[in-house]
Amino acid sequence: MIRYTNDITAEEYMDLRKHVGWTEFPLEEARACIDNAYMVLGVRDDEKAIGVVRLLWDGGYIAYLSDVIVAEGYRGQGIGRTLVQACIDSLKKDLKPGYKVKMNLNSAKGKEGFYEKFGFRQRPNEDAGAGMDQWFIADEIEV
Repeated sequence: MIRYTNDITAEEYMDLRKHVGWTEFPLEEARACIDNAYMVLGVRDDEKAIGVVRLLWDGGYIAYLSDVIVAEGYRGQGIGRTLVQACIDSLKKDLKPGYKVKMNLNSAKGKEGFYEKFGFRQRPNEDAGAGMDQWFIADEIEV
């Protein structure tokens, strides 16, 4: 039975990241990802974690949709759509009168069309350049 929960362990979160081939990092850091997110929604099949999404927002004008993961074998069932829509609905519900919030995300390659269905626009476009990122790895930083 598929159910959506507000909890996921750091171990489950990292297992899901590993499942889709994303960067791994220490469990302590994974716990911080979960504990400090504005919203975390997990998906379970009975007790097994099969999906997750995180929404990062500090109450200001930028929110970030992160880690939309659905395990192979469960894709195409509307789970990802439910996860993203739950984040959008939660953010809209918590906006104060007059607030404007821009939700950003980094799409996995080839998944842009999925997010366009929610109204997200690909970058670059007529008013925004390409998204950019950079990893900082503690063992490689000179202090």
